[in-house]
Amino acid sequence: MQRIYKERDRLLRKAARLGGLAGSSAVLLVMLVPGGLSVSVLLGSLPLLLLLVVGQYLLGRTGRMRWVTLILISGNALILLVGLSAQRAAGLNLVEEAVIGAVAAGALSCVALVLVVNGPRMLLLLAAFCATVASVLAGTRAAETAVVPLLLTLSCWTAIAVIAWWLAQSVPRVMQRIDEIGRAHLAERHASELEAQRRQDARLLHDTVLATLTLLAHSGVGVSPAALRDQSGDDARLLRQLRLGGLPTPRRSGVYTLEPATESTLGSTLESVKQRFGRMGLEVDWHGSGQVLLPSDVLDSFLLALGECLENVRRHAGVARADVTITDDDTTVRAMVTDAGVGFDLSGVSAERLGFAESVVARLRDVGGNARLFSSPGSGTTVVLEVPK
Repeated sequence: MQRIYKERDRLLRKAARLGGLAGSSAVLLVMLVPGGLSVSVLLGSLPLLLLLVVGQYLLGRTGRMRWVTLILISGNALILLVGLSAQRAAGLNLVEEAVIGAVAAGALSCVALVLVVNGPRMLLLLAAFCATVASVLAGTRAAETAVVPLLLTLSCWTAIAVIAWWLAQSVPRVMQRIDEIGRAHLAERHASELEAQRRQDARLLHDTVLATLTLLAHSGVGVSPAALRDQSGDDARLLRQLRLGGLPTPRRSGVYTLEPATESTLGSTLESVKQRFGRMGLEVDWHGSGQVLLPSDVLDSFLLALGECLENVRRHAGVARADVTITDDDTTVRAMVTDAGVGFDLSGVSAERLGFAESVVARLRDVGGNARLFSSPGSGTTVVLEVPK
């Protein structure tokens, strides 16, 4: 929401600068009409007009109220200089009236664009409008046609204030609608990706595991025991790779490309785990280096235990983000899984619950590792996993 209001204020500042500079340009053109202003009045008016232009330019860049004050002071001083210096029995000439009207209606009304965004500025807008009207009345009190600059001032200030108010109200609504459309698009894309993944998983299981189970259900009729063992082994490796977050590539029906290795780099598989949980709505922030070589059995146990910890965060922590910090020394690789969720009382966990004990602690101990758990209600949970290199 803060970004929306910043965009709105930036738009109003730019509009105020462009409108004010256009009005000041019109004032300058009218002032330079031959015979309209006396030389002394023209020479005195040009510095005031320059200050007015500087204030309008800086208002468009920063939006600070000091530049609004500069605009109002220099503009009203210009009105009074032209009006009071030209007082005579015949009243103001057409050029003098045009200068006063152009300053009041065109050059000064631009401040209304930045003064409609909140209550205190609305009060300043009312004060600025009253001061401008007073200057017009004082500068044209000897003219029979003083009503023209006054009507110009009233109409322009009213119109610009209404337009500015409409813009100030409309921009946040439009930005909110755009954000809503963006969120709806992301939700639809996420649903489409989940559906595509579900269909891909169904095809993969149909081509491999279900086909093997069908053969086993029919006692392997027509297939040698050796071929059946090889196919079951391929299916087991495929399922292991899926649990680690891999995406096997099909070569032909029932056969998928796997990557057998005796040693693997930890960093090459952490990203796949992160992507897998990202698809399920849990954002994982990795810290530390993943360039650690581990034997394949140790790596499998380490990543499966890590995945179980992240699954517990996703299910029970009540947060959508977790942090995983990877460190290592000469003998040990450690992963610290931290969340800022609801936490729990360790002493209140039933002994019958075997998820953490079996899927994390026992799995790591089978490869010479260990796991430690720290948590308290309302303070989140931290799990430290350790495996030997």
